[in-house]
Amino acid sequence: MTVADPRPLTGEPVALDLLNTRWVMDGEPLDLFAGAAGLTRVQGLAVWLESTGLAGDFRADASTLVHLMTAREALARAVADPADESARALVDAVLEHGRIRATLTTEGPGERAEFDDPSWGPAWTAARNYLELLSTAPDRIRKCASETCVLHFHDISRNGTRRWCSMAACGNRAKASRHYARTRER
Repeated sequence: MTVADPRPLTGEPVALDLLNTRWVMDGEPLDLFAGAAGLTRVQGLAVWLESTGLAGDFRADASTLVHLMTAREALARAVADPADESARALVDAVLEHGRIRATLTTEGPGERAEFDDPSWGPAWTAARNYLELLSTAPDRIRKCASETCVLHFHDISRNGTRRWCSMAACGNRAKASRHYARTRER
């Protein structure tokens, strides 16, 4: 039985999607890995693995969950303050659990991730994805501009001016709030 992902924003790069396993709904903080939407912690992990396309490669178990939550904390600190040396050390500590092995495939050169302990795979994959985002467009890693939102996104808009996790949710609330303030002034 497949359980629907209850999060308001999905489909972001794996590193940011991991951060988005925590969100706020109706003023209440929710955590996919801590029983949100009536799911157990491991069920929440299974939902996340499925939504990121990692379910076929990694198991949803307690050990994987602990490592993934470690990576989430490291990434949250690194995204919040890229200059924080201790945050960088935490991300590096996650990255210590895996490596890239160069391979030769029928299509030519390739790469394959390897882990001493496969339960570190999703955490390492998210940390590695964060490095990829930093190397291509660090200025496009954004937190939603809404003061009440904790979600992150990778801005892929043409001119790089996206401000909201979702125009339908946070963006619309901000526009409605500005409109209300303008009409009250009159």
